[in-house]
Amino acid sequence: MTARIGIVGIGWWATFNHIPTIQAGTDAEVVAICDLDADRVRIAGDRFGIAGRYGDVAQMLAAENLDGVMISTPHIHHTAPAIAALEAGCHVLVEKPMATTAADGRAIAAAAAKAGREVLVPTGLNFTAYTAKAKAWVQEGRIGTIRHGVCQMGSPLDDLFSGKPMLETADHLFRPPASTWADPAKAGGYAWGQMSHSLAWLTWVADLTYDSVFAMDVKSPTGVDYYDAAIARATNGATVSISGASTVPKHVGMHTDVRIYGSEGMITFSNLPAVLELRRLDGQDASVPLNDLEAGYDGALPVRIFAALCNGKPVTNASNAECGARVTETLDALYRSAASGQLERIGG
Repeated sequence: MTARIGIVGIGWWATFNHIPTIQAGTDAEVVAICDLDADRVRIAGDRFGIAGRYGDVAQMLAAENLDGVMISTPHIHHTAPAIAALEAGCHVLVEKPMATTAADGRAIAAAAAKAGREVLVPTGLNFTAYTAKAKAWVQEGRIGTIRHGVCQMGSPLDDLFSGKPMLETADHLFRPPASTWADPAKAGGYAWGQMSHSLAWLTWVADLTYDSVFAMDVKSPTGVDYYDAAIARATNGATVSISGASTVPKHVGMHTDVRIYGSEGMITFSNLPAVLELRRLDGQDASVPLNDLEAGYDGALPVRIFAALCNGKPVTNASNAECGARVTETLDALYRSAASGQLERIGG
């Protein structure tokens, strides 16, 4: 069996990562692409040899008998095509952030549950073997009751969030548009664009849900958040510190640093430099050998997992609809708090 995949939103990431990754594997094939821009559909269709070409999602879903749909539209346009694909019986990969309001995130999760289909949000660090180990430590009670978390991320994307062309995409078929990443009216900004990765890791590993958030930010020249600092209260009473920065030097790369403190010990994770350690009050420590290369971000990994899922293979969906909804509603509260200067409740 080869799964049939359709892609909605034919821009930079779809043509740089999604389509090439699917075509390099054997679990699935991209049989249809859809975008409101007919030129993009034509250019990408010709480049990758894809016959099914559409400007309307409903038409694509009706005609193609798809097993899965990948949503890589701009952030604010994820919800409608994701729900339409789920209602058509497809598994759905929806790019991060899964949605840009708490209500939309919950609507996607509800549609997935009703359809009996999976939603996968490609926050790539979640799908690694070392992340599975960290989650197992928590599930086994190795750190006891979670009391505090620290979740920090930095990215070399000063250009992207200030409305400039992303330097490393100069020779790509399409480039990331400022309208998606640097426009405050279209959910641009660092928290939506990047902190959905780090928060998804903490949320999945620690199985946290959140109650309230207080946040401050520093704006880029285009008025989106360059830097974010927030504190959150989890529903189990734990406190969480969440922060992000977009101006890491290009030669350094993305880094995610998370610490989870419990009543019996702590977990330390960093992908740069690569570290995953369990430290317990009783001294019964553990660690996972990692190097910076294997802990680096692999954007193709969740796409390969999605292809296998659509093919009917057993996979662990480590960034599922529930995780995506929790991340979405937390970031929604973060943005509302940064704007209001007040503590904001989840879903409020």
